[in-house]
Amino acid sequence: MFTTIFSFVVVLGILIFFHELGHFLVARLLGVGVEKFSLGFGPKLFGKKIGRTDYIVSVLPLGGYVKMVGEEPNADISPVDIPVSFTHKHVFKRILIVAAGPFFNFFLAIIIFFGIFQIHGSFIIKPTIGDVNDGLPAHQAGLQKDDQIIEINGLAIKSWEEMAGIITDSKGKSLDLTVRREESIFIVKLIPKQISSKNIFGEEIKRYVIGIQSSGDTFVKDLNPFQALSESIIQTWKISKLVVISIVKMIQGTLSIKTMGGPIMIAEMAGDQAREGAANLIFFIALLSINLGILNILPIPVLDGGHLIFFFIEAAIGRPVSIRVRQIAQQAGILILILLMIFVFYNDISRIFFS
Repeated sequence: MFTTIFSFVVVLGILIFFHELGHFLVARLLGVGVEKFSLGFGPKLFGKKIGRTDYIVSVLPLGGYVKMVGEEPNADISPVDIPVSFTHKHVFKRILIVAAGPFFNFFLAIIIFFGIFQIHGSFIIKPTIGDVNDGLPAHQAGLQKDDQIIEINGLAIKSWEEMAGIITDSKGKSLDLTVRREESIFIVKLIPKQISSKNIFGEEIKRYVIGIQSSGDTFVKDLNPFQALSESIIQTWKISKLVVISIVKMIQGTLSIKTMGGPIMIAEMAGDQAREGAANLIFFIALLSINLGILNILPIPVLDGGHLIFFFIEAAIGRPVSIRVRQIAQQAGILILILLMIFVFYNDISRIFFS
């Protein structure tokens, strides 16, 4: 229990700190005064005031905030504070400040992946056959377990993922596979077959296969800093894309909303990853950071994405959205978030007691 609670606090603390740090740094860079930088909500536990900013840690660890000078459009601001007021900055500066929070969540994920790739390298699945399915093209062409695919249509194959991509993209056209079997190398010609299968969302899809399974053999590819950075960005993009698709599938009803989890689920997963080792926990933080970044750019009032929508409208029409409209939108946004929190808590409790 202690490991679960401690890991939960550590994970949330890191995610919230980086998110709010993004807002804070860009606000200060663009000349906006910051009155308060808080990790957590509720009563203050401890803190220190440096210059104008009060840096505090609060009781409830489920969030955090940066309070800027003149953050509310209808706030009373003394003339001396107008130069450092958020509301009085150009709309594009306000966009940058608000977008910096989610951006820093993606940045954190890239940093973590970069460290992992630099220390451990990249694990590549070898294009080695572990099993051959009866009746499919590979079986008919005589391919066997432990055969290694080294070329397809003259293109060198370095990984299982690369090979699978070429087969999928073949659209059923004939392929020449160069195969290594023990000490011999030979070429087989086959035509991928289209089959029906389910993707990770449980949807029925059509895809081209030749009927082979991976052996699971891997090798480690050492990466220089530039390669590690490139792989980190690619990894962050792939996970971000998967999260966005998952959200769309939930809205469409293809993916069950019961898969959504809240603080209890996060705490359990954080504890599990911590028990598996520090590397697992750090990787988990990167995944959550991407999820938090995407959640915050959703066009829901109160969230960063909602604020960005208002600022983009202001940039387009040349004047701020009326305070009344913003107030109504924020009330609606708060209601949406409350309902969402109730739902994910319900999911968490149902998962514990009824699964």
